[in-house]
Amino acid sequence: MTDNTVHPHRIDIPQAQLDDLHTRLDLTRWPDELPDAGWEYGASLPYVRDLAAYWRGAYDWRKHEAALNDLPQYVTEIDGARVHFLHVRSPEPDALPLILTHGWPGSIVEFLGLVGPLSDPRAHGGDPADAFHLVVPSLPGFGLSGPTGDKGWNVSRIARAWAELMRRLGYERYGAQGGDLGALISPALGRVAPESVLGIHVNAASVGFIPLGPVAEDVRAELTDRERRSLAMIAEFTTDGFGYNVLQSTRPQTLSYALTDSPVGQLAWIMEKFKEWTHASADLPEEAIDRDTLLTNVMLYWLTGTAGSAARMYYENGHVGDWFPTTNSGVPTAVANFAEDVAIRRFAEQANAVARWTEFDRGGHFAALEAPDLLTGDVREFFRSLR
Repeated sequence: MTDNTVHPHRIDIPQAQLDDLHTRLDLTRWPDELPDAGWEYGASLPYVRDLAAYWRGAYDWRKHEAALNDLPQYVTEIDGARVHFLHVRSPEPDALPLILTHGWPGSIVEFLGLVGPLSDPRAHGGDPADAFHLVVPSLPGFGLSGPTGDKGWNVSRIARAWAELMRRLGYERYGAQGGDLGALISPALGRVAPESVLGIHVNAASVGFIPLGPVAEDVRAELTDRERRSLAMIAEFTTDGFGYNVLQSTRPQTLSYALTDSPVGQLAWIMEKFKEWTHASADLPEEAIDRDTLLTNVMLYWLTGTAGSAARMYYENGHVGDWFPTTNSGVPTAVANFAEDVAIRRFAEQANAVARWTEFDRGGHFAALEAPDLLTGDVREFFRSLR
């Protein structure tokens, strides 16, 4: 019998797990690297060595565990999967419910800096009329939600689970925001529950917001310089930056052995993407995002053993045919295109009711961490007109 109960949750990682992590870091078997290879072949050996040493000797999980536990957390079972989520009610009684969805290789850690400004703008120099009640779930199979136990957890199924989660919490009308996979799930939620979702806001948008396949020459001729740059970035990504996707969408189980057994393997797998996807002005990930924040994100994958189940979502998306957007929900949609984002409006409008389009000259793929001020402001402004 399915248990629809929502249970309070508190993170309490056994010390034995932390001791095991430290032992594994101490016993790391390091690979070789070509002279002056830098990041050309993947995650840089000197960089990963240095970050692993910091992780082992200076990073304090208990400090960040306590900070997470300062926020109200819950777990519930939906469609056979455990779903962990933050639920932060605004002190403003008329606040708008908003569900925030992370992507890969992210987690709820991405949104921690947004929780205060979005839920309590009065206390953060904003207009209390812009307040949100926040629901911030860990994707099924990711982090504190733990591994999924059956096949089929793709974008559409998660969108249906989100609709049930919001119903279970008593929210009949709400907004949705997300980046990366969250920029697929949030529009899918609008298609699943258009009567409930009053607006969708996305960043780091890809599928459904970019062309898939060649672009005709007559269309190319009409593109702006920014749009041509996006096309070039898409082409470079699909040829030189797509390896992680190919592996996770075809052989996630094989990958899972290495990432679940080796903390340095998990660290390198994730940090290479933070290096590639943060704004180009940052030579290293921690020049864009605080080093402890980066490691807390890695810890949520490591401590929960969810590297493989998170990777499985790519497999499910590639092998279950109902996740690609073919219909327009009609729900007003805002696109925040940060400096490293590649969404192109004319393609986005084919499957989305685009009501707002904002281009930013800074920030990268992880906008909630890299440019929280810009993302917060754009979310506030978009939903202001829909309340």
